Amino acid sequence: MAMAASPGTAGVGGAGAMPGSGPSSFGFDSGLEIKTRSVEQTLLPLVSQITTLINHKDNTKKSDKTLQAIQRVGQAVNLAVGRFVKVGEAIANENWDLKEEITIACIEAKQAGETIAALTDVSTPRHPESGGQITIFTDKTGVIKAARLLLSSVTKVLLLADRVVIKQIITSRNKVLATMERLEKVNSFQEFVQIFSQFGNEMVEFAHLTGDRQNDLKDEKKKAKMAAARAVLEKCTMMLLTASKTCLRHPNCESAHKNKEGVFDRMKVALDKVIEIVTDCKPNGETDVAAISIFTGIKEFKMNIEALRENLYFQSKENLSATLEAILERTEDFTDSAYTSHEHRERILDLSAHARAELQQLASVWMHAQSKRTKSIAEELELSILKISHGLNELKKELHSTATQLAADLLKYHADHVVLKALKLTGVEGNLEGLAEYACKFSEQKEQLVETCRLLRHVSGTEPLEITCVHAEETFQVTGQQIISAAETLTLHPTSKIAKENLDVFCEAWESQISDMSTLLREINDVFEGKRGEKYGYLSLPKPLKNNGNLKSLKPEKSDSEEKAKIAKLGLKLGLLTSDANCEIEKWENQENEIVRYGRNMSKMAYSVYLFTRGEGPLKTSQDLIHQLEVNFISIFCCYFNSGLNSSRLGRCFREADDKISSYLPDSHVSLFAPPEPRVFLLLSV
Repeated sequence: MAMAASPGTAGVGGAGAMPGSGPSSFGFDSGLEIKTRSVEQTLLPLVSQITTLINHKDNTKKSDKTLQAIQRVGQAVNLAVGRFVKVGEAIANENWDLKEEITIACIEAKQAGETIAALTDVSTPRHPESGGQITIFTDKTGVIKAARLLLSSVTKVLLLADRVVIKQIITSRNKVLATMERLEKVNSFQEFVQIFSQFGNEMVEFAHLTGDRQNDLKDEKKKAKMAAARAVLEKCTMMLLTASKTCLRHPNCESAHKNKEGVFDRMKVALDKVIEIVTDCKPNGETDVAAISIFTGIKEFKMNIEALRENLYFQSKENLSATLEAILERTEDFTDSAYTSHEHRERILDLSAHARAELQQLASVWMHAQSKRTKSIAEELELSILKISHGLNELKKELHSTATQLAADLLKYHADHVVLKALKLTGVEGNLEGLAEYACKFSEQKEQLVETCRLLRHVSGTEPLEITCVHAEETFQVTGQQIISAAETLTLHPTSKIAKENLDVFCEAWESQISDMSTLLREINDVFEGKRGEKYGYLSLPKPLKNNGNLKSLKPEKSDSEEKAKIAKLGLKLGLLTSDANCEIEKWENQENEIVRYGRNMSKMAYSVYLFTRGEGPLKTSQDLIHQLEVNFISIFCCYFNSGLNSSRLGRCFREADDKISSYLPDSHVSLFAPPEPRVFLLLSV
């Protein structure tokens, strides 16, 4: 069976030809763009079956057995479409604003499915017998037309159903926003408690919907933006509680009101950002105008100069010079920084000058090559391209070293949070002079971290990490200001327990962001060194969501569907148990303890097994899985049980994980496991 390409390839952003469809130009509706993994995964079985139907040679003789198999495929497609249409009609009945569009698409899908079933029915006279053999699909054009209509209509239904999910998110966001507006105006503790309880429930619902959406998005950049917005909402929810309580307790305190307003403003921005992501639409037609990072600029510049090998007229000399100057201009963020060492600054300036000189040399050879093409000139052009590429790589290394060394030094210097603790102490003591002194020191620390995040963005290497750097920069900027206002409130009311609690919450958020920055720095280094994915598994172990769409399109070997579903569920259960165990590990004071180290290894191995159940990660076959278990699993568990943890919570976590992992090895091993099924209303089982 020929496996069709991902529908994302064929259908995203324009029409695409179906592999094996020959000259018939079998493609999707050019107006349909697939943005979520669940829609893509749902279409894959249908695409595969239809490709099977049309991938045959005309005039090929087939046996009765083969012909009956093809007929069964056609019938299976029709039956699956029938079930799919029923689900689509149910969605239409529940969403009157989309009913007409969904109904029309369902009718088209049903008609196309019936046509395919009729064209593959051996009992009809469409398949004349000849010499004891039957020629199949004499009306191949009809099959291709029906298949095109079927794929287009099914995709329309899926995308319309996806709009229902978007509508749910918008509705949930509007509810949260309306309740926030009521919270802003509340004047009594009793009223505040009642409204905040409602707000909490609405935020939980919104978190579930946006979490599912984040996992389902195909665009990694959008996923990173969604993660950043959701992180803001998660942290700000507790800040909103304490900041509002402080305002109610001290209604005439200006700093308390400033603190509260800052929280509400940031949450509103985050809510708007979520809607921008899910609707793919910015207010007032605005567009992202964020400056390109240095690493991204260098990557694009190198692609342009390397294109000269194939086409000497691909770019003009002026365009290349302007592009390089724009890149080197951004290095001023490093050379102008007060925190960049003299050695790093001089090295960056030297490499920048060297890059300019190499481009001048390249331009000279390039102009010569345009007028006279000889082997020696071609070799000279190649050498010039290699030289400027090497020079830019050296510049990248220097910029990376500058940014990451600065970040590492800052994280180490501020690891004990001396200034933060001093701010708390001055607040409790009501020391206004001390507050002014430490607020100044803390502001300086904040500016250092903000600038470091700005430099890290230039060397992050991927768009998702760039977005995370921007989020970290904004978080330090906003949270730093809020900590100072919270500390001022406490200093003015040193005996206020609520004001102290409020400052503690903001300080915890700051410490959490410092920890996140440490993880971010490690990931940036991993990307630069080509080791992405070798971090501790528990740092990125996804929560077991029922609508997990963060999947890879892989072709599984034949496997019983119930067995695959069971394996998928066990994988998610293992993820939950591993996360539970990691929480216990993190409670140990000595992180270099032998048990803790074994625990990390256990977590990393369990995460690999979890990815294996989804067709991802380094383990590709059952033999890889068995070998991994043999190497690591036995020794790790012996360590846990021999260390007296058998009856502890940690021990229970890993005993349960042991049971789950052992369940992954059925008698009939499977090379690759199919991913979990997407959300129910998008199922199309063929």
